[in-house]
Amino acid sequence: MHILITGANRGIGRALADHYRSQGHTVTATARSPSAGELALDVTDPGSCAALGAHLEGRPIDLLICNAGLYLDKGQSLESGYPAHMWAETFATNVTGVFLTVQALLPQLRAAKPAKIAIISSQMASHTNAPGGSYIYRASKAAALNLGRNLAADLAPDGIAVGIYHPGWVRTDMGGDGATLSVDEAAAGLSDRFAALDMAMTGCFQTWDGRDHPY
Repeated sequence: MHILITGANRGIGRALADHYRSQGHTVTATARSPSAGELALDVTDPGSCAALGAHLEGRPIDLLICNAGLYLDKGQSLESGYPAHMWAETFATNVTGVFLTVQALLPQLRAAKPAKIAIISSQMASHTNAPGGSYIYRASKAAALNLGRNLAADLAPDGIAVGIYHPGWVRTDMGGDGATLSVDEAAAGLSDRFAALDMAMTGCFQTWDGRDHPY
């Protein structure tokens, strides 16, 4: 398979790239600031996304993993925090960036026959997980979930399955040292979910370990 992963220079993205390469797949890893041979891709920049699409012209993509994401609003104060620029930056990456990436790579996805899109969201996207705080991140991941559901509907005639996933609480820069999962555990679980994704499941919202998550 040819697998493209955004945000693959660290954390879950890098672990997924290593996992798939170890299985013999062809991996195109991308990052805003490449550090280990990734292709440069700023998912917030339409020109960067278009350039990647042109670079990959004629190369079908079997699995697109939209992993790039930001969590900037930890510990923000309701009274004085959550500045407008933080909302804009987060949504540009976590939501618009997913759409621009998919849009730019539609020819490669349609050429794969069949293809899959995996969107990394979060359990914090769910209306059932709303304890307060982290308003920007929660809202952006809820929007990514909604985006994925609607992409699933529009891409169904093309035979492109779309899944949305909670990767677990993972020990990364974002998840922190107290998280319960290693990046390798999360990557292994997610890869199993992506392998199981098909048109019968398109639009699903699942956890890394295979449980259906409430929307």
